[in-house]
Amino acid sequence: MSPYDLIVIGAGHNGLVTAAYAARAGMRVLVLERREVLGGCCVTEEIWPGYKVSTASYVNSLFRPRIIRDLELKTHGFQMLPRNPSSFTPFPDGRFLLMGPDADLNRREIGKFSQRDADALPKYEAMLMRVADFLEPMLEETPPDPWSGRPRDLWRLAKLAWRFRKLGRDGAKAIDILTGAARPILDHWFESEQLKITLATDAVIGTFASPSAPGTAYVLFHHVMGECDGARGVWGYVRGGMGAISNSIASAARSFGAEIRTNAAVSRILTKNGRATGVALSNGDEIQARKVASCVDAHVTFEKLMDPSQLPDEFVDALRQIDYSSASLKINFALSELPDFTASRGTALGPQHRGTMHICPDFDYMERAFDDAKYGRPSQSPILECTIPTSVDDSIAPPGRHILSMFVQYAPYKLREGNWDDCKEAFADRCCDLLNEYAPNFKRSILHRQVISPLDLERTFGLTGGNIFQGAMPLSNLFFLRPAAGYSNYRTPIRGLYLCGAAAHPGGGVMGACGFNAAREILRNR
Repeated sequence: MSPYDLIVIGAGHNGLVTAAYAARAGMRVLVLERREVLGGCCVTEEIWPGYKVSTASYVNSLFRPRIIRDLELKTHGFQMLPRNPSSFTPFPDGRFLLMGPDADLNRREIGKFSQRDADALPKYEAMLMRVADFLEPMLEETPPDPWSGRPRDLWRLAKLAWRFRKLGRDGAKAIDILTGAARPILDHWFESEQLKITLATDAVIGTFASPSAPGTAYVLFHHVMGECDGARGVWGYVRGGMGAISNSIASAARSFGAEIRTNAAVSRILTKNGRATGVALSNGDEIQARKVASCVDAHVTFEKLMDPSQLPDEFVDALRQIDYSSASLKINFALSELPDFTASRGTALGPQHRGTMHICPDFDYMERAFDDAKYGRPSQSPILECTIPTSVDDSIAPPGRHILSMFVQYAPYKLREGNWDDCKEAFADRCCDLLNEYAPNFKRSILHRQVISPLDLERTFGLTGGNIFQGAMPLSNLFFLRPAAGYSNYRTPIRGLYLCGAAAHPGGGVMGACGFNAAREILRNR
């Protein structure tokens, strides 16, 4: 059989995006997925009969609208379900804060704690929006290489500088948020701990850092970036679970002629004379291709699927400096009834159940939770970010039953004592006890529970160190520095080998931008 034009390693959502665009352009494409299901971390699995669970990623907003339009994903089953309100934060004193896309609701709710903050929030959001308008186009751009000396790269750098200049005084704020810590920025804008903590929890999700650490402010942009069916800054669920995103992309890719295989683990990337020539599977089969795109992280790509001795020493050194530290753990629950929060009573569906439920009373609580992880211990009092997709999607659980997703910080991958296989259930018990303090019916409503430790994230989803972003996302590993200086254009030192996953710009999150950009570069070099 003649070689494929392109083999994509891994059927994560980014890999599927790359495959779909390449197949649409007429390339003969093969996607190889190690697991039995498509989607990587953007997946839906029926782990208990009748319950279709988004086992890893759980909400969506950042997925690029252009991809939805280009691939006509709505005709392949993709449907967003907006959340309103978008967040609910209960506090130990019995009060709570609801927030969402409704400006009047936000003003009333924040006004319960601070009228000054209620007035400040629209100004804060407007500032973020202006800076996001500068940053968001960069998500779909191949970063220029500042060190290449090529006229094309210099021209693109000049255009970027001109766009930055148009920010005016907001340019300084952009630099502050891109490089700074979330806590001092929120302290500058607001006075009420209740509002600040609601905004700050998103800044540390998936990171091994406290909100006082430089670089955590960057995620504050996600408060206004992205969209849900055209509504800017609105997060939502996906009907059928997050796997519906991946399945719709896969359906589009197949309609363009792409071939997708599951249970097809790649064991080695084949090379000859410095060029990728195909892959070898774990069953011994070898498949030839003119180009190969890897959707797995840089460590797996270059140190497990290849012999690093084939690569330049400086490139290998740069890859080994990527931070894969992780402190995230996921627990999925099947519930007999909705949580009955002391701060907002009732098991009937209410606004408190639709958005993200934050269990984190103040900044000092966050700092203590991180202190435990810093010394290799799971947080004694962890931060919980809970969602109930069945609050808006009746297609994923039996009638009258619910799914609750609990994303937990901090659960360090490297433990000082013991191992995650032995301690994850006890830690999950601690998380259940904590949520039960806020919703006393929670523990007795649990029908099923799945605990995914950082070690499980690595084993199941191939995430080195359990890092959900395929490598941390400080400024030193973003844009033209991701994954390494001189290699942000999705190409690698091996000719014909590309990165198309979150290891490349713009990094982690269900965006599809990494796959979209990689496809453009692959097609440019046909």
